[in-house]
Amino acid sequence: MQELIHHERPSPNFNERKRPISMVVLHYTGMRSAEEALERMCDPAAEVSAHYMIDEEGIVTRLVAEDKRAWHAGRSYWRGETDVNSASIGIELVNPGHEWGYRPFPAAQMDALIPLLAAIVRKYDIPRANVVGHSDIAPARKDDPGELFDWERIARHRLALARPDVTLGDPFENEGALYLALERFGYDITDGHAVIRAFQRRWRPERIDGEIDLEIGALLFALLLDRDRGKTR
Repeated sequence: MQELIHHERPSPNFNERKRPISMVVLHYTGMRSAEEALERMCDPAAEVSAHYMIDEEGIVTRLVAEDKRAWHAGRSYWRGETDVNSASIGIELVNPGHEWGYRPFPAAQMDALIPLLAAIVRKYDIPRANVVGHSDIAPARKDDPGELFDWERIARHRLALARPDVTLGDPFENEGALYLALERFGYDITDGHAVIRAFQRRWRPERIDGEIDLEIGALLFALLLDRDRGKTR
């Protein structure tokens, strides 16, 4: 694991965990430069941090030890867990984000992420369904890592769930049934429009409109079916 870390830049923004590690949350920094992001995550007044940051050249910086609770998730929820900071490892990917000129994640950055993520998943036996984006755990507040993140590449390494192949149908009786299924899968459904957008951003990124359609229902049904069949480890 240590050989995957290029730099240490200790952040004061952490406290003690209250949960065992069972998740990884992927973010983008959403700032104009890597140095600006590091300065913010190391500023006590900002009260934000992550365990790791990977810049666009693939340089990995550790800010918080894995056994400590970094402050990256904020108010969030996933599969019944409301203290996501305590239950997760947070990885920030340098990218200006939607505010400053969102762009694809370079190959060097992804090449550095994959072995780091693999080591974390293996070390803590994290299910693929619990490798999530910030938008998955906070759909009303966050859009990162966004629709340009290469989830399929991560999935090919069995480090996240792959997008299911689906045949369009109408598996849910009504919108209420679909929202309950989203909740069952793990999402906070308090803001219906936001959760549909978050689901689309992760599972159907080519069209993000917040509207329920047959493809969204089919994708969700397939994901739940795979989970019930024990295929999401």
